[in-house]
Amino acid sequence: MSAATLEALVRAARDADAAEVVEEAAAAHVDCRVPPSEIPALADRLARLGLEPQVLAAADTRAVSGDFTLRYAFAPPTHRPLLTARVSLPPERPSFASLATRSFAASRFEREIQDLLGLTPVGHPDPRRLALHQFWPAGYHPLRHDAAPRVDFTDEGQPFPFRRVDGEGIFEITVGPVHAGIIEPGHFRFSVEGETIVNLETRLGFVHKGIEKLFETLPFARTPALAERISGDTSVGHVLAFCEAVEALAGCRVPARAAWLRILVLELERLYNHVGDVGMIVNDTGYAFGHAHCFRLRERLLRLNARLTGHRLLRGAVVPGGVEGPLATAPLAAAVAEVDAVVAEFLEIARLSLDNTTVLERLQGTGRLTHQTARGMQVVGVVARASGVDADVRRDAPFAAYAHADVRVPVYDTGDVWARTMVRVDEALQSAALVRAAAAAAGDGPTFVPLGELRAGASALGLVEGWRGPIWHWVTAAGPASLARVKVVDPSFRNWPALEYAVLKNIVPDFPLCNKSFNLSYSGNDV
Repeated sequence: MSAATLEALVRAARDADAAEVVEEAAAAHVDCRVPPSEIPALADRLARLGLEPQVLAAADTRAVSGDFTLRYAFAPPTHRPLLTARVSLPPERPSFASLATRSFAASRFEREIQDLLGLTPVGHPDPRRLALHQFWPAGYHPLRHDAAPRVDFTDEGQPFPFRRVDGEGIFEITVGPVHAGIIEPGHFRFSVEGETIVNLETRLGFVHKGIEKLFETLPFARTPALAERISGDTSVGHVLAFCEAVEALAGCRVPARAAWLRILVLELERLYNHVGDVGMIVNDTGYAFGHAHCFRLRERLLRLNARLTGHRLLRGAVVPGGVEGPLATAPLAAAVAEVDAVVAEFLEIARLSLDNTTVLERLQGTGRLTHQTARGMQVVGVVARASGVDADVRRDAPFAAYAHADVRVPVYDTGDVWARTMVRVDEALQSAALVRAAAAAAGDGPTFVPLGELRAGASALGLVEGWRGPIWHWVTAAGPASLARVKVVDPSFRNWPALEYAVLKNIVPDFPLCNKSFNLSYSGNDV
C-alpha cells in the first residue's frame, strides 16, 4: 500500500471525528475509535477509496466499559488496505445506524448482531431473524454476558415469513430442512414456473451451536480444538485464523519452519476438498466415472493427512505458537511425491471428465453468477474468483509464510458451474506447487515457541484464505489466558445468499449442480 493511500485512510478517519487513530504501515492497517453517528459518513468516505465493510462484530463490554462495542473492518476485496473502527453503544440506547443499503455484507452482519446481542440496526430494510430460529424466545440474546441458559423453546405454529411469489402458473417446492445423508439442516424454498426457478429463498440457523459463546467459557487450552471443529472440512483454516489472532495478542512470532509447515497443511486441506468437490460436481451430471476416481484420490490424500499429522482431517497439527505432533518431525519428501502423483492423476481425470460433451453441456452456462452480482453481494473465495473477482488473501494479505511463496490466483469470468469447477482444478495444481515449495523451504529448526500471556482487553484479527475463501477470527482477550470474545466468519456466511441468484432462470434439476459448485458449509454458517 502506498503512503498516499494510508494517508487517505487516516484522513477519512479523522474527518469522522475518530479518536485513538493508530497507523500500522507494515500491515497496511489503520485502527480508530469513531462516534456511532459518524459510521455512515465514514463508510461513504471509505467507499470512495474502494473499501467496503468486510466484517462487523459486536461484543457485550458492559462489565468493562459500561457499554456495548461494535467493531467494523473496511477493506477492498483484496483485504488490503484495512481500516478497523470501534464504536461504543450505551446500554440505554442499544441501536446503531444500519449500513445495509450501502453494503450487502453489512446487512447480514447487522441482522446477526440484532439476534445475538439485541443491538438494533436502525434503518435496516429486512429486520427478520437470521442467526436464530423462530423457536428461540423473543427478547433472548445469547451473546449477552447476563443471558442465562433457556429451555423454553416452543413452536407457536407461526411460519417463517418467506417472500411469496404470486402469478399464474407459479408454485412452490420446499426442500429440507432435513436432508438425506449426513449434512446439517437447511431449508430451500423454490418458486417455479414449470421447471424454471424464478425465486429461491434459503433459511439456515436451525442448529445454532453457540460456538462463539463456548470460546468465552472453555479453558483456553481447549479453544484451538474448538476452532478446528467449527466446520469439519476446514479444520486447518479455522484453527490457523484463530492462532494468528491469539499470537498477535501475545506478541508471539512462530518459527520459520512452523510457518512453512502451516502452508503445507493448509494446502493439503485445500487439495482434498477440491478433489472431492470436482468429483461431486461431475457426479451430479451422472458421470460416475469421474466421481469414483476423484473420491479414490481424495481417500489417498486423507490417508496422507493421517500419516503426516495423526488425523485424516489434519487436526492437532496447528497450535498457538507453531505446529506440534507428528507433523513437526514428519519426512516431507514422501509426502511431496504422493501429492504430485495424486494431482497428476486428478488432472487427467478432470480432463477426461470435462472433455465429455454430456458433462460439459451440463456445466457451461449453468448457475451463472455475473461479475456485477458477485461484487454487489460481496461474495468471496472460489465463487468470487469464478465470477471475475481477482482476490486471494494468500497473495494479497499474506499470512504464515505466503509472503515468500509464489501464489498464482486463477480467475474466470463466466461465473457458471464450469468456471467454479475450473478454479478448483487450477487451484489443485497450484496447491501441489505450494506443498513442494513449503517442504523445500521448511528446513530444520524449532516448530513451536511458547505463546506467552495475552494482552488483556486487546483485540486482534486473524485472516486466512481457507479452501472456500477468507476466514476471519476477531479475538478479544479477557486475561493472560482467557478470551472475552471471538467473532468467527466462515466464507459460507458471505456466500449463501449468492446461491439464490445463481439458480435464477435455471431448471430445478440443475439446482444440485449449482449447490455443489458453491459447496457451502451449514456448520460454518450456523456458529
